[in-house]
Amino acid sequence: MTANLRFGFICLLGAYMIWGGLPIYFRSMAHFSPAELLAHRIIWSVPTGLIFILLARNWHQLAAVMTARRIACLSASAVLIGANWMIYIWAVSEARVMEASLGYYVTPLFNVIIGAILFSDPLSRIQWGAVLIAAIGVAMMTAALGYVPWVALILSMTFGFYGVIRKQVQVDSRAGFLVEASVLAPFALGGLFWLAAQPGGTVFGEGGWDIAWLMLAGPITAVPLILFALGAKRVRLSTLGMMQYIAPTIQFLISVVVFAEPFDLPHAVAFAFIWSALIIFTLDNVVRERRLLSQPA
Repeated sequence: MTANLRFGFICLLGAYMIWGGLPIYFRSMAHFSPAELLAHRIIWSVPTGLIFILLARNWHQLAAVMTARRIACLSASAVLIGANWMIYIWAVSEARVMEASLGYYVTPLFNVIIGAILFSDPLSRIQWGAVLIAAIGVAMMTAALGYVPWVALILSMTFGFYGVIRKQVQVDSRAGFLVEASVLAPFALGGLFWLAAQPGGTVFGEGGWDIAWLMLAGPITAVPLILFALGAKRVRLSTLGMMQYIAPTIQFLISVVVFAEPFDLPHAVAFAFIWSALIIFTLDNVVRERRLLSQPA
């Protein structure tokens, strides 16, 4: 493994480990409402993004974003990622981490469907089979839960369409993140002060460690995104495809082992279908990539 590949692998591993451990952070802040946590996550992302721009000395990348089309696209992606964050934080507070992990498991398959519908990317029979198996798994999870797993579906859709928009806007990841956070920040500030004005409301909870932990929301949001961007440019697509399941797997384990969320035979069967679909899908991608690499230039 070359130094460049090793660096990319470490960056991706760090990103997925942080994302996987987020339920523990948000559960430790359960004395705040999901809306308060979302507001702080957005607000503290702005100075964090500025620090990364400063460290990288890439103000020119930030300047390049300042066009009407790019600002409009990043505003749309900001709304999607903001909704994704809100649903995720709420899911953790409501002991639905397992359902949230399901959403990130099916996101790659949802991305394939988006590609087929919006960009006319053809799906192989194997890929269609994987999508069908995953759909059966979601249906079985619906039966196990007793309701449609809307948390998983919304997380998958918002993150999937977020990726579509960001793919169409070729901007530096740090600059794009800062613009997205800045678009949401005025609404987050307004909402936070409105919540603080309610009876018993505060801006920083009980102070002390609450302030430090709330400020940490910015770095734990920005750092994995930037690590992911650095790693994704350096590793093979097949490696990226297999590593993307690290975060939801950690979240799944946390939900069952740490938070003791219900997990019985119907849940196990449903997840078995989802995991089978992902194995088929990932192996198909690996085979396709190897075929492309073996073709003469």
